[in-house]
Amino acid sequence: MAESQKSKSGGGCLSKLLFLILLVPCIGLGAAVFCLVQPQDLTDLGGYGPAAAKPGTERDMKAVLKNAIDRGYPVTLTEAEINQWLARTLVARQGGFLKGKVTLNRVWVRLEDGRAEVVMERDFLGKPFTVSMYLQVARMEGGKGTITEIQMHGGPYHQDFPNPPRGGRFGQLVVPQGFLLLVMPAYEKLAAAFPEEIELAFREMARITIENDRLVLDPREPMGQQGMPKVF
Repeated sequence: MAESQKSKSGGGCLSKLLFLILLVPCIGLGAAVFCLVQPQDLTDLGGYGPAAAKPGTERDMKAVLKNAIDRGYPVTLTEAEINQWLARTLVARQGGFLKGKVTLNRVWVRLEDGRAEVVMERDFLGKPFTVSMYLQVARMEGGKGTITEIQMHGGPYHQDFPNPPRGGRFGQLVVPQGFLLLVMPAYEKLAAAFPEEIELAFREMARITIENDRLVLDPREPMGQQGMPKVF
């Protein structure tokens, strides 16, 4: 009788342990789904809100970049200036099988030290939804000179675990770089809308620095630049 009770007690503990083991990933999955459907907060972005745009402060981005390259001086673009320029120039359209269900409202840029986050703000079935991609800029020294490489990630999750890097955010959920394949076509279409500006800002500039709230572009080559590839 005692052995039977002991066996039942051991089986009960094992069942509880298995239940807890299964419960933890279920809770994690539920939390991830909740964060995924919650749009990220955009109120911290420069240029957000109807009062952000000031009449007479608009800059012709292409002309500003071309003048900086032709005259050889650095130019600083603030987060607010970039977002206001996107609002004026980008025609937001959504086609394909989601047409009528998904509306692309705005594209935003968030500038942080060492990286930029390009955010697409959509409405899905009447509810706000955001996806974003992290970008870093690398200047690579090769046999044919210095080239600019746009890296589609925001660095590692932890310095001791470099892979996989952080690719962006679906809603409020930070996702690995591989998940960007799901949204890559939309970002390719976005890049195709600004071929001249991308060429001037990232191909013609010698030094590109991403800082909090500003992007610094300098067409002047550093004096005596040598050594390994650098990320700015």
